[in-house]
Amino acid sequence: MDFISILSIFVMACFVGYYVVWSVTPALHTPLMAVTNAISSVIIVGALIAALAAGSGVAKWLGLVAVALASVNIFGGFAVTQRMLAMYKKKEKKG
Repeated sequence: MDFISILSIFVMACFVGYYVVWSVTPALHTPLMAVTNAISSVIIVGALIAALAAGSGVAKWLGLVAVALASVNIFGGFAVTQRMLAMYKKKEKKG
């Protein structure tokens, strides 16, 4: 594929992603976060496979960076999900 085709696919994906994310209702936010955490875990597996199969040192370092960034995304997503679920718990009455 030529550069213009790849760039146009990327731009369309950005627009679609923007409109999909901003149209999510608050009730669906937590399940959506769980799905993105699952996607990030697949990215980590792919990055590990790519880093192991890479012949050059640059590819291995890029694989390491991909694993680190996806790990931050996963752990941050779980933290946000836990905070969102805590908002739905009933608070104990004092007194």
